[in-house]
Amino acid sequence: MEHPGQPRVCAAGEAVELAPRDPDPGVDYEWSVVQAPAGSTAETGEEPVQWFEPDVPGRYRLRLAGGGTTHDLTVRAFAPGTAPAGGDGRSASGDAVGDDRSGQEGQRSGSGSAAGSATHSGSIGGGGDPERPRVHLETAVGDEEVRIDARLDPATGTRVEFLLDDRDDLGESDVTVEGGTLTVARDRLPERARVYAVPLTDDAYGVQDAVDLRRAGDEVAVDRPYDPPEWALDSTIYEVYVRTFADPERGREPFEAIRGRLDRLDELGVDTLWLTPVLQHDGEPHGYNITDFFEIAADLGGREEYEAMVDAAHERGMTVLFDLVCNHSARDHPFFQDAYGDPDSKYYDWYEWQENGEPGTYFDWELIANFDFSSLEVRRHLLDAVDEWAPLVDGFRCDMAWAVPDGFWTEVHDRVKAHDSEFLLLDETIPYIPDFQGGLFDMHFDSTTAFTLREVGAGNRPAEAVLDAVDQRRSVGFPEHASFMLYHENHDESRYLASYGEDAAFASAGALATLPGAPMVYAGQETGQLGRRDQLDYGNARTDLTEHYRRLLALRGDHPALAHRATLSRVDYEVAAGSAESVVAYRREAADGEAVVVALNFAPEPATVAVDPAVGTEDLVTGAAVRRDDGAVTVDDVVVVPVRG
Repeated sequence: MEHPGQPRVCAAGEAVELAPRDPDPGVDYEWSVVQAPAGSTAETGEEPVQWFEPDVPGRYRLRLAGGGTTHDLTVRAFAPGTAPAGGDGRSASGDAVGDDRSGQEGQRSGSGSAAGSATHSGSIGGGGDPERPRVHLETAVGDEEVRIDARLDPATGTRVEFLLDDRDDLGESDVTVEGGTLTVARDRLPERARVYAVPLTDDAYGVQDAVDLRRAGDEVAVDRPYDPPEWALDSTIYEVYVRTFADPERGREPFEAIRGRLDRLDELGVDTLWLTPVLQHDGEPHGYNITDFFEIAADLGGREEYEAMVDAAHERGMTVLFDLVCNHSARDHPFFQDAYGDPDSKYYDWYEWQENGEPGTYFDWELIANFDFSSLEVRRHLLDAVDEWAPLVDGFRCDMAWAVPDGFWTEVHDRVKAHDSEFLLLDETIPYIPDFQGGLFDMHFDSTTAFTLREVGAGNRPAEAVLDAVDQRRSVGFPEHASFMLYHENHDESRYLASYGEDAAFASAGALATLPGAPMVYAGQETGQLGRRDQLDYGNARTDLTEHYRRLLALRGDHPALAHRATLSRVDYEVAAGSAESVVAYRREAADGEAVVVALNFAPEPATVAVDPAVGTEDLVTGAAVRRDDGAVTVDDVVVVPVRG
């Protein structure tokens, strides 16, 4: 049994999940409260996995005993009402996921526009919620001491509380806290010390940040475990809906056919492949209804061909994301078949059950059954699956992340990072959840910007709304080190080109390549594919659109001003000719001072845009001269011009 992990944070009256890590289902585990604030009557239950609800604010110390060992865990409860709306994240997202697991064509209600509409309040979870404070830790290692400074946003009215990790030999008496600074003498520093910081206002607490200090002799190394891997920040992600790659005319199964496309994808500018599920499944082409979590699907080519495809991607410098499905199994899974209708089955407790005897599920999905994460057997099974596939790939795209308990994802995070600190965890959570940045995931689906781009394409919102969408990341509480995947279509959405036309599609591609984030291209997006999940048709590919994407993706790599961490700011601009509602302009600036102005035009007719900064004459996308004699810039779809001096 491992220690149950980092300190838990919640509000009094809210519940936190308690679970043994790396569990042995044959061991009897017991939780107890060994220290609580005055006036508390909170108690733990008898189950090894349970939800503990602090009843008054303060610090609690819980003890987990099992298998002859004990571990203590701190739970910090803040004032009632200061937790983010949505609690553990499930209710914040459960009715707004763009997904289709029914096996039927078309999208169910609740996807697409419904998913995005839930994210546009500019607050935590709806109108009236307070803006959440943010924190970023900066560490300085001196000759005598290590100093950790909390940079708070907003600077006025925000305070910070530091928490120490119960796993480390560093106590409250070893550190000094003054305002937003924690210091520890180097001679009091153990071999490892993890320090957490929670930003607070009178109304809300925010997403915690962390630093991990490791001492070896006279050397002290500092790690920021909640930062995303550097390689992922400016990656270009390509979603491979695996079964659309089958090439029966040449007798090639999907993995072999994907391997045959890698050189083309490399030329396009792709450096990360996200493959939809590759495990044995119930026959539905999307693959999310899994029947064996340890076996590669035979219809794709089997494990040997899968590993050959991953190796071929690695040889080209590409990383590979495995689509990890943990919320459910297929109803065709042999464990579910054994449990269905039989409470005496040894797998019955693996699943959630409704009163009518049917399994728990979401959105009336008929072919899947939700796992019950209070079962140690379920957790053991899925953690073993994580261990099976993580060594082969570079990251997980985590399906339905909102539907799995946070504590399980935190364990997955620590488990994979212990073996590979550069392993990427990308969450599918619609709308996104800022707290998932605090030790669960590295990168998040930016569903807010995706929805906004679709609304702009439909003419329902002005183009400038895309800047509001990016600004929302901050207002809902994401810290500055959070990272995002930008997209405007995927296998659960209609094709952008088919829905909104080529003018909007060319402009939206410009947004994906120039806004802060890692752009994702869904297979066929760059070739003008119109069907959401149709077999890929390279014979009728639109070379103009492919070249447009190639230029845009190359531009990101060539100009630091378009990197993920480059500053995004608004600029004054005037649309002298064209549709003002269809145009937006903004500035990106790198730390080295390089700056560009980007102008997007979603309308069919060209626009003439006068921008405030002094900009050059050449469009960095095409190399064409776009600045007129009067200083205005001509914009067909996307223009990127350098800022002079």
